Amino acid sequence: MFRGHQKSSFIDYPKKISTVFFTGGCNFRCPYCHNSSLVNNRGDKLSMEYAIEYLVKRKKMIDAVCISGGEATLHEGIYDFIIETKKLGYLVKIDTNGTNPNFIKKLIDENLLDYIAMDIKAPFKKYNEVTGTTVDIGNINKTINIIIESNIDYEFRTTVCKELLDIHDIIDISKEIKEAKRYIIQNFKDGDTILDGKNKFTSFTKDELEDLKQKISNLFLDFKIRN
Repeated sequence: MFRGHQKSSFIDYPKKISTVFFTGGCNFRCPYCHNSSLVNNRGDKLSMEYAIEYLVKRKKMIDAVCISGGEATLHEGIYDFIIETKKLGYLVKIDTNGTNPNFIKKLIDENLLDYIAMDIKAPFKKYNEVTGTTVDIGNINKTINIIIESNIDYEFRTTVCKELLDIHDIIDISKEIKEAKRYIIQNFKDGDTILDGKNKFTSFTKDELEDLKQKISNLFLDFKIRN
């Protein structure tokens, strides 16, 4: 289930010290993804026993547990892991692409989540193109609504590169999630672990993102750009 572990993070859970467990495998093939090994389910396998043992030992040093991927909701074992994590008193955050609304709703309904980060990959009309697969947009929209209507903290976020999304696409996304309180734009960063390879995608410039901010920031209570 787990294929990676970042022992401590100051950025993955807002205003908390967290540890991050990464699951292997994903049902998307976003070409700009920086976790290619996880998407392809490669890396050292880490057991749930290892994860729980680590959490027991670090109770006084860590506030929160983040579960990322890959796509964490593909793994049924995540449910049991979160239950055990909550028993230890940790805050729990999950990162998701939104393709499994029923699982997200179950976690919310049972008070097992404290924070959700959902990646919005593209405007609905371009989802298949950007994710490299056939996507049930009904499930994406359902997850968006479940999260917005929940009583837990959350963020929606979009990674942007010029080859896949233009400014108009990002504005369209903003309109599709305009009921959300928080939206974050993440500028693409190139590297050796990109799924489709290095030097194939282009980041937006600072001025372009500032112009975008002027166009859409008023739609949200909290809007940020991460470069």
